[in-house]
Amino acid sequence: MSETLLEIRGLTITARSGGKTSTLVEDASLTLNRGEVLGLIGESGAGKSTLGLAAMGFARDGCRLARGSVVFDGQDLVKMPERRRRRLRGARVAYVAQSAAASFNPARTLLEQTIEAPLRHGLMTRAEAEREAIALYTRLRLPDPETIGRRYPHQVSGGQLQRAMTAMAMITRPDLIVFDEPTTALDVTTQVEVLAAIRDAVAELDTAAIYITHDLAVVAQMADRIMVMRHGKVVEEGETAALMSNPQADYTKSLWSVREFRAQTKPPSSAAPHVEARGIVATYGDAPVLHGVDLSIQPGRTLAVIGESGSGKSTLARVISGLLPAREGECRMHGEALPPSYRQRSREDLRRVQMIFQMADTALNPKIKVRDALGRALTRLMGLRGRAREERLHQLMREIDMDPAIHLDRYPGELSGGQKQRIAIARALAAEPEFLICDEVTSALDQVVAEEILRLLDRLQRERGLTMMFITHDIATVRALADDVVVMKDGHVVAAGQKDDVLDRPTDPYVRTLMESAPEMDPAWLDRLLASRAA
Repeated sequence: MSETLLEIRGLTITARSGGKTSTLVEDASLTLNRGEVLGLIGESGAGKSTLGLAAMGFARDGCRLARGSVVFDGQDLVKMPERRRRRLRGARVAYVAQSAAASFNPARTLLEQTIEAPLRHGLMTRAEAEREAIALYTRLRLPDPETIGRRYPHQVSGGQLQRAMTAMAMITRPDLIVFDEPTTALDVTTQVEVLAAIRDAVAELDTAAIYITHDLAVVAQMADRIMVMRHGKVVEEGETAALMSNPQADYTKSLWSVREFRAQTKPPSSAAPHVEARGIVATYGDAPVLHGVDLSIQPGRTLAVIGESGSGKSTLARVISGLLPAREGECRMHGEALPPSYRQRSREDLRRVQMIFQMADTALNPKIKVRDALGRALTRLMGLRGRAREERLHQLMREIDMDPAIHLDRYPGELSGGQKQRIAIARALAAEPEFLICDEVTSALDQVVAEEILRLLDRLQRERGLTMMFITHDIATVRALADDVVVMKDGHVVAAGQKDDVLDRPTDPYVRTLMESAPEMDPAWLDRLLASRAA
């Protein structure tokens, strides 16, 4: 076996839509050795995922590997018949997608989907595959590894689902794994464990990997080399330590300097709470999730809710919005109790509380144009029709810095990740809400676009006087946007207060663990952290 596993030369990838052909990746080249990890970074639309999929000889619908070669273990995947490529995929090459929620079949259990590839390729018996799946669940720190495979995708958290997808890719012990933002949905404590597990598994199996991410601190821990892309072209490539310490290209330097935004922190207020949760107890079926949770948010302030995957952050948001009625306790707005279920709430109650979900891909109907997605909210909650609705549509698009003439009649699939999230924000704003719940709304975005979204939310809050609850696992986002912080663990609030008090002077051991788990740009950070915890 040669040391070189994958060699891409002069690859150009095109897409055809509406009779026009556009170039997604232009003249890209890379070499990947066995056991080596290459990090691919760049902003949304740079071509990272397109190039990563091309490493498997795959192009999305409407796309074409127009020129160049993709040589995997001596075989050119571009020239290879599709049936032979399919025999490689899932067996010798595997893919971990960014959105686990959109990738799993909701009607099948996690275990059924994890063992599908080795069974289809005839690599293991069912008993062998099930044992290997449980071993991988254990290695990837999933809870109850012996039984979690019996659950359906909706019965686990987003972070747990992402780890299950990683197990699904690793189960055949492939030669190459393409990781496309595999820790996007993970909190910082879980991310440390999963990064360490992925890195150890890749090293143990001598697997080569392409690690696509927008998180520079994460790629610094995972990659031997880093390749920077922009507008479909390779901008710069180099050894990780050298590139992190001394980038040469102006664009690379600009990536290193983003996330400097800080919203102006509002002074504490003695005003009565705008929104309160009192003694909230919530369950999924018989499984308890929230245990007597209390919080309050003052008018015009931003409360960040942080904690590890499965701590109850999103469940609390669902309770406040009425999507999940609480078993005990109540939510109040301006001192008045809100009905526990959205079905019992008046149109005015529904209008006042709006929620923006984590994944715009799954929150927007792919078959409905932007015009209709926003228009339905305007008609149902604001009673607007005809010319008044059209004028408000254009105004909303301008508020989120998008051109109504260009984007109103597009489908979600024709928009970038950042544009889709802006549309999700506009849909929430269409109701003229008082209280806005943002559930991990920047976690799937690259750092450049994430900063744009944070600036947009800060401006909208100031212009509209919004009160916001911002759920996130990104400590940098908390520091950028929040006034107050609530930290949750296992369905309990373990710390609450003003941002600086909670983050800079933590008294709870779990909060201290969260702070030390926030990744740093130093390539040696993960090793140091793991060593300190082992000591």
